[in-house]
This record gives sequence, C-alpha cells and structure tokens, in this order.
Amino acid sequence: MTRRTTRPAEATGGAAGDTRTSAPNAHALVLTGGPHPFAQTTPRLVDLLAETGVASTVVADPDAAAAHVATAGPGTLLVLNTLRWRMRADRYAPQRDAHAYATSPALRRTFAAHVAGGGALLALHAAPICFDDWPGWRDVVGAAWDWDRSRHPPLGEVHVRVRGPHPLVDGIDDFTIQDEAYGFMDLADDVEALATARHGDADHPLLWARRVGAGRVVTS
Repeated sequence: MTRRTTRPAEATGGAAGDTRTSAPNAHALVLTGGPHPFAQTTPRLVDLLAETGVASTVVADPDAAAAHVATAGPGTLLVLNTLRWRMRADRYAPQRDAHAYATSPALRRTFAAHVAGGGALLALHAAPICFDDWPGWRDVVGAAWDWDRSRHPPLGEVHVRVRGPHPLVDGIDDFTIQDEAYGFMDLADDVEALATARHGDADHPLLWARRVGAGRVVTS
C-alpha cells in the first residue's frame, strides 16, 4: 500500500509516499527503488520538480505505480528513477529478493497506454535496463540494455557534449559531471541525441526526446 502525505514544496525528503503540493495542477508519479543510490537521488529529483511547479508522489513498487497511473490520467508525468529487472545473472543472486522484478500485464498495459494516450514519461539513467522481460519497453523509452554488449566506464568524470538544437538543451554548453555513461545500447531507429558522451571509440547518446503515439518521452 502506498502511504501518501502532504508537505510543502520546500520540505526535505522524497521517500515513498510523499506528495509535494507546490503545484496543485501539475503532478508527477515518481517510481524509485533498486540497487542504485536512489535514496539520495530521488529526493533531489522531487525537489527539482517542485522548483518547476510540479508536485510529486513517490512509490517504490512498480505495480503500485501502474495502479496510480491508471487512475490519474494522462495529465500525470510518469517519472522513472529506478532499476528493476529480473536479475537473472548469478552475480545478482544476493540482491534478487530485494530488487528483482518481472513485469505484470497490468504494468505493461498501463505504461504503454499512458504514453500512447498523450501522457508524458521522463525515463532517467537506468530506465533502459528496466523491465527486461517486456520487449516493447525499448519502443517506449528508445533504448534497451543489451547484456552481451552494453556497458559503461566506471563511475567517474563524464564529458558531455550538447547537441541540439532543442528546447531541452538550447543555451546549455558542454559540461562535465560525475556519472556512469551508458553505451552500446540497443537504440530505437528514431533516437536523435541531444547530448552525448564518448567512450569505447564511439559517441553514445545520453539524452533524447521522442513522440510515442500521442505522448512525449524524454530519456536521459
């Protein structure tokens, strides 16, 4: 069950169940959780959304997120800051009980319908790894992790080259961050990079925006 609480926009936190009320007419459903430092990044994400006038509900259960989206309608921004997949490789065995997830028919149906029906999706960082038993997820977010060839350098300095033009990147110069730059993913044909990073003698898209059905999808 998702516990929902109401807090002012300047409040700290962002744990599952929190709802920010700075913008009663703009709302995001943030799916979090998994073997990444989401306990640190999700509260910051919620704060950034609040600064733009978007209130957030945060949940850690993918099926609870699907149920919320199914009742909220296309006006809700669906945000994925999570890492949930089946974790079949032996090296993930110690983490399976806590984090492994196989997609339910309801989640597939609801997330796909949300975007196709005009809803918006913001898919962050590990989203292309998620839902590895759903072949159609690649078509939604524009990329899928290929366990035979996808990879990233160790966490460290990433030099980001801004491409564009596009409203998401207009006025932003190239910059450097500490991150993991995913590369060699299975990309949809219509992905046009708005920012890239270079490793393995190739430039890899880090940010793109696409129309999927009547909806808008931004993957970063």
